[in-house]
Amino acid sequence: MSRSPVVVFDVGNVLLRWDPFHLYRDLIPDDARRDWFLQNVCTAAWNIEQDRGRSWTDAVAILVAEHPEWEREIRAFDERWHETVPGVIDDSVAVLEELKSQGEKVYAITNFSREKWAECLVRFPFLRSFDGAIVSAHERLLKPDPAIYRVLTERYGLDASDCIFIDDSEKNVLGARSVGMRAVHFREPIDLRGELRALGAAL
Repeated sequence: MSRSPVVVFDVGNVLLRWDPFHLYRDLIPDDARRDWFLQNVCTAAWNIEQDRGRSWTDAVAILVAEHPEWEREIRAFDERWHETVPGVIDDSVAVLEELKSQGEKVYAITNFSREKWAECLVRFPFLRSFDGAIVSAHERLLKPDPAIYRVLTERYGLDASDCIFIDDSEKNVLGARSVGMRAVHFREPIDLRGELRALGAAL
């Protein structure tokens, strides 16, 4: 029996826009100082550990101890985190809602901290519409580790070959493909609906 592919979304920069610049452009107006701060203090490597499961309380304490002169800016990453998320990517949310309206099951695999995910479920109620969401901090696994994709398929009884995964990170796309999923590399401008339709999604 022919089945429609199961669409699996990333969240950050696929469904929600996320960029620390939106917060720090005002906090650190000088371009050079802001770039230095994001490359040497609140780095991507530091932030990803919250996605792996470290608490924001612990994360902030570590950096404030190392860089006390930047305490205000470090605390802002946690306390004003929602300013890093200015809103949704409308077309992607429309695709998600269209799939749901047609009775399709839709899933997510996202690198996200436990605290901010809980807050985003309140701020963006559509995130509660997934039939299953694999959140890295809950699993203590990060994309592109093949294990996190297998958590999805094993927990929800899916075949990897039936899944189409969408992510803005090429390495995460390759991680999905490594376990047998098809994948779309989300780079704007993109006709997401067209890309999914070409892979057999019911759109």
